[in-house]
Amino acid sequence: MSSKRIVRKTSKVYLLTEFTASSTLKNPKFIHYTQAGGITGHIMLLIMLLMYTTAHARIRQQAFETFWYTHHLFIPFMLGLYTHATGCFVRDTKDPFSPLAGDEFWTHCLGYEGWRWELWGGGIYLIERLYREVRAARSTKITKVVRHPYDAMEIQFSKPSMKYKAGQWLFIQVPDISRAQWHPFTITSCPFDPYISIHIRQVGDWTKALGNRLGCGPDQAKDIDGLDPLGMYEIAVQNGQTMPKIRIDGPYGAPAEDVFDNEVAILIGTGIGVTPWASILKNIWHLRAGPNPPTRLRRVEFIWICRDTSSFEWFHALLSSLEAQSAADSRSGQEFLRIHTYLTQRFDQDTAANIMLNSVGQQIDPLTELRTGTKFGRPDFRAFFTALRSGLVDQTYMPGLDASLRTDVGVYFCGPNVAAKDIRKAAKECTTRDVRFRFWKEHF
Repeated sequence: MSSKRIVRKTSKVYLLTEFTASSTLKNPKFIHYTQAGGITGHIMLLIMLLMYTTAHARIRQQAFETFWYTHHLFIPFMLGLYTHATGCFVRDTKDPFSPLAGDEFWTHCLGYEGWRWELWGGGIYLIERLYREVRAARSTKITKVVRHPYDAMEIQFSKPSMKYKAGQWLFIQVPDISRAQWHPFTITSCPFDPYISIHIRQVGDWTKALGNRLGCGPDQAKDIDGLDPLGMYEIAVQNGQTMPKIRIDGPYGAPAEDVFDNEVAILIGTGIGVTPWASILKNIWHLRAGPNPPTRLRRVEFIWICRDTSSFEWFHALLSSLEAQSAADSRSGQEFLRIHTYLTQRFDQDTAANIMLNSVGQQIDPLTELRTGTKFGRPDFRAFFTALRSGLVDQTYMPGLDASLRTDVGVYFCGPNVAAKDIRKAAKECTTRDVRFRFWKEHF
């Protein structure tokens, strides 16, 4: 059948339907815009259009406030859903059509019985939201704020009622900035620390407003940078800044919690995406120094990719401690942690020559001040995974493995989606019967 004949037949059917509906006074528009089912249906369609549009990854990243506020339209959406079948919208007969017919119309209503199922789900959700409000209202106090290079800041706070695991994340609200906005951040401290900390990079309106309120935002950047060439400055203690009230909801689980379920864990972070691994690495350091070290997890490969040298200052003290512990393990023949740092920043010839000159014969890397040398450019993950797999198979990488059992290698990544696709692909391609690479991506 040709396209012209299809169009003609479709037009005939449409005109016939319209004529039949008009001649019998059963115009669908009458139902759509005069009864509860039609009105609530159109409202829900509009809400879904707004919610689905603003849920796009690019909008979430560049206009989080728009995404956050729009998704609270789920409240009128649920009200529309609960009232969608009210008003005698569902009946056991089509006649009489109009509610103006009186009792003859209303006696044929089947009634709305959806509440029997909606009550349970809605009730559970309401209880959960109330519990979140109670949990967030519990005492929370900021104890320290540290400004890090490139507009990153660290917030340390105490909340005695909050118990968490390494790698989890939380929501934070600052009423002085907005009473409606909750923003997710990864916990960078570990359960052994006497405080809870998060690292935030000031890239959006809310984070910049928070930085200004804490005394380390764009408005105070010039004064702070003048006092500290490295851009690190302890606000709460040195400046006497009055700290705002914060509300914390959490913690919430994340894939990084399962890092101890692998024989080998590869932790990969780009820039501020290293924050989940700070908590994990701290926790590993404390566990290995304690009486109950991890039993299954035997090796950790930590890969940090940065665009500039100043970013390495964020967790320099932690990495130095971990490197010292790893060096002691290596001397005893039980190496546990390897640190790999990559720098993607481009240097001019004079700077590159100066770096190479200062690194010759030195035990400390001039860029990171770690014993591990910094590599330039992006890592080749396929080659990295292939070499690791070969070392596991021939037992040169980690002696003592049972060759008859499959070795699980967990690959955990926090960073851009483009890089995540490449790493996921490399992990899948390098998986064999003897060595399985499993990939997880963190989102905060």
